[in-house]
Amino acid sequence: MASIRDDELPSSTGIPSSARRADWAPPPAIPVTEELLHALPKTDLHCHLDGSMRLKTILELAEQQKVKLPADTEDGLAKAIHMGEVCESLEDYLVAFDVTLSVLQTAESLYRSAYELAVDAAAENVRYIEVRYSPALHLQKGLKMTTVIDSVLEGLRVAKRETGIKYGVIVCGIRHINPQTSMRLAELSVAYKNRGVIGFDLAGAEASFPAKDHKEAFQLILKNNVNCTAHAGEAFGPESISQAIHYLGAHRIGHGTRLREDGDLLNYVNDHRIPLEVCPTSNVQTGAVPSLDAHPLKFYFDYGLRVTINTDNRLITDTTVTKELWLAHKELGLSLEDLTTIIVSGFKSAFLPFREKQDLLRQVNQEIARTLADFEKRPQAVKQSA
Repeated sequence: MASIRDDELPSSTGIPSSARRADWAPPPAIPVTEELLHALPKTDLHCHLDGSMRLKTILELAEQQKVKLPADTEDGLAKAIHMGEVCESLEDYLVAFDVTLSVLQTAESLYRSAYELAVDAAAENVRYIEVRYSPALHLQKGLKMTTVIDSVLEGLRVAKRETGIKYGVIVCGIRHINPQTSMRLAELSVAYKNRGVIGFDLAGAEASFPAKDHKEAFQLILKNNVNCTAHAGEAFGPESISQAIHYLGAHRIGHGTRLREDGDLLNYVNDHRIPLEVCPTSNVQTGAVPSLDAHPLKFYFDYGLRVTINTDNRLITDTTVTKELWLAHKELGLSLEDLTTIIVSGFKSAFLPFREKQDLLRQVNQEIARTLADFEKRPQAVKQSA
């Protein structure tokens, strides 16, 4: 039987599904636990720096910088930024970014936050992370955009030396800031190509701020062979996704929650293997979906789309990649086979050079096999019936 996913052969996935590969023996029945998911190698391709700080760090930076916060304790600050809570409105959700950005206006704070983010990700066996942010939002105290970029890259470099985590930076244009600013940010991304910046993004409010207004910036990005993605279909319909693909040339789509509303576009995304950067819990928090069990992730995966699972904002959403994978299993019924396929799709979808990605995939698949073999030997494993 031919595989639905011809690009996902047994040699290139964690556990190919027997439903898709009839010549592949089903994997052993290993219980899906948070411990197992933590042990597996992972990616985080959609992670915002300003949404992924440590509460303690925000408090310490505020004290150093004499910045007034809405609370002076970790518990109070968590409540003030609606950490892990479903927000009543987008305005409620955005309060958190006002808080984090208020202390991310110095080179030292940017360095520290980037370093800590990478260290925290490495601690849950994220082997590759793409950190995104907009330098234009860190200029309130006179920093140059180049200083912003250099500070974040240095923090990530130090974390890599200490933990081995691989990383890349994605620079974000902002929809509701004028397209001229997006152009300046695109120029910055081109200048830092091969120096740590691996992609360009378009973030911000979708409604009333169409992607096509930023086409010129993305034309510069594409002409210089830089990878690009775009937030689309999170707070607006599939037209937003269409513009991201056909006007901006996006290689991946951030969220894509409402893609299911346009079957023709969904098939186009599937046919062209355009990965979706799915952030399930964040989508519930912002109201993009009413509940986790209503999320289209499983439908997308079952249909054959290339989906990846990501955190979006580790602090604000109070999550990790491990937690997102666990919830996908617990709430959406994704099996171990499904989850390992999605994990490997994350590495396949990374904005990395092909040869480097190929080497990384070999390592990852070997590690997944070793990890599963280790967990299969444990006495609590439920053995497959004969």
